[in-house]
Amino acid sequence: MLSFSQFPIPLFFFLSILLTLQQHCLANCHVDDETGLLGFKSGIKSDPSGLLSSWKAGTDCCKWSGISCGDNNRVTSLSIGGQPDKNQILSGTISPSLSKLKMLTSISLTNLKNLVGTPNFLLSFPNIQIVYLENNKLSGQIPPKIGNLTQLFALSFLGNKLTGPIPSSIGQLTQLSQLKLGDNLLTGTIPNTFNKLKSLSYLSLEKNQLSGSIPNFFNSLSNLRILTLSHNKFTGNIPSSITALAPILRFLEVGHNYLSGKIPDFLGKFRALDTLDLSYNRFSGTVPKTFANLTKIFNLDLSHNLLVDPFPTLFVKGIESLDLSYNNFHLNTIPSWVTSSPIIYSLKLAKCGIKIKLDDWNPKTTYFYDYIDLSDNEITGSPIGLLNKTDLLIGFYAAGNKLKFDLEKMKIVKTLKELDLSRNMVYGKVPKEISGLNKLNLSSNHLSGQLPPTKFKNNSFAGNKGLCGSPLPPCKKA
Repeated sequence: MLSFSQFPIPLFFFLSILLTLQQHCLANCHVDDETGLLGFKSGIKSDPSGLLSSWKAGTDCCKWSGISCGDNNRVTSLSIGGQPDKNQILSGTISPSLSKLKMLTSISLTNLKNLVGTPNFLLSFPNIQIVYLENNKLSGQIPPKIGNLTQLFALSFLGNKLTGPIPSSIGQLTQLSQLKLGDNLLTGTIPNTFNKLKSLSYLSLEKNQLSGSIPNFFNSLSNLRILTLSHNKFTGNIPSSITALAPILRFLEVGHNYLSGKIPDFLGKFRALDTLDLSYNRFSGTVPKTFANLTKIFNLDLSHNLLVDPFPTLFVKGIESLDLSYNNFHLNTIPSWVTSSPIIYSLKLAKCGIKIKLDDWNPKTTYFYDYIDLSDNEITGSPIGLLNKTDLLIGFYAAGNKLKFDLEKMKIVKTLKELDLSRNMVYGKVPKEISGLNKLNLSSNHLSGQLPPTKFKNNSFAGNKGLCGSPLPPCKKA
């Protein structure tokens, strides 16, 4: 029989081995956490970019990708984010085994695209503080008992397929700073219990099917800086209590609803406002003169309402995005505060009664422009001088004017994807560069010659008697 005396190994060597083994055991995450995470992984059927490739049984789950542990080696944070353009997605179902992560305080599963399931598993985490389950395919209802998670600081279900009403119990989440429920299929009204969310700074409910009036409870939400309610079915007007937010509100977006009446004068008090979107509603009357006080506004969208002249003069230092299209304005000219803006990138003044010669319009900068829409006005001249000074333009729309110029002389930048010059007096040949566009309408002009190879249908070129070649009838032989 062998004995230790035959192998004279120093005692400290054995002690060092025992210490290493002990440290290894202490470093490993809790067995429940490992089981819960591996259960989640088992529900994933496709992981093309290997987001969970480090999740292997028998290894320390505290070192797995997206996992953080606390001092007791219990998992406290699960964070997996995908980038769909890089095929970083997960396809599968959220496993209820995640409920084993009893010490979890933060979960973020975002932009994974094909991740399905319901949010009910969240009720297993009484100490959860941060929830971002964004841009997946979660379905079902928001759990009615979501209000039991009273430690929540941020809650986001943005970009899923959740249905049903917003639970009134959310009013119990008095620690909430962010509540993002936008881009789902939610119905019903905004619960009045929201008036208890006194810490709320960000409220996003856009792109749902919510209805009723916008509640008049904003006196209680004195910390709110971002309010987005666009793309719903809200009726009535903007509630007066929102004036309590005038000193701090930066984003107010209520476009694409059924709001009506006059635009309230009190909106002119919102001197901190960066973005105001009232588009696609039924607002009528004039734009309040108090809008002259909105000197910090960068993005203003009043399009597709029933607004009438006169439009007030604004004193903005630099507008970035402006859309006044399709009201009953007769501006005659492009406002000077637009022309002088050094940072504007999107200008949409379709059907605004503009009667300028485009050659005479000289904006302070053209470099940043990506969208220009001057459709359905009485604009004459040529856009060549303007467009040949743009390098980042994505869309140019000037249908229904009196433009007259040689199309071949217009610079078509590499970024340009959409061009609409229909119903003008444009002449010359169609340049081959149009083949790189996504949308094109050159109909009802005076263009001539053979078309270059194109993917567009004949309605993009109809009404040009001199044009021929596919998709139009073939050119006649000389």
